[in-house]
Amino acid sequence: MNFLRSSAALLSLGCALVAAAQSAPPAPASAPNPLAAAQVFAYEQMPVRTMANGGEGRNVVSGTLATGESVNVHESMQPAGATPNPAHRIQHSEFIVVQQGTLEFIHDGKTERATAGSVIYVAFGTLHGVKNVGDVPAKYIVIAIGGDIEK
Repeated sequence: MNFLRSSAALLSLGCALVAAAQSAPPAPASAPNPLAAAQVFAYEQMPVRTMANGGEGRNVVSGTLATGESVNVHESMQPAGATPNPAHRIQHSEFIVVQQGTLEFIHDGKTERATAGSVIYVAFGTLHGVKNVGDVPAKYIVIAIGGDIEK
């Protein structure tokens, strides 16, 4: 008899939970994932941010790949002779594709040069900085993957 009462009580509780869930307001919809389908991100539609050192930045896209990795892509421009951003430690991985100019990549006690066409890889947790050491603006694309990148 106790088994029947316990079963009836659990069944009643289950029905009450289902009814409550059905009457609850729907959860707010999250923003659509811009990486859910193939597309072009038009350069002219990327707003320009101007930095204190005269540099410029454009956010390209932030989203999540179908395989689960968070990705953020942005373009940066450092004027020749400008003070670079201070070295910083990242909690994600980055590829930096140099489009124009010459960057000095400071990391792990080393300094390396990257000219137009070069690709810099910044490993998870690396304290690093990039500095324009050329006589023209340095333009580069940063592709940040995983870690602390917001989905």
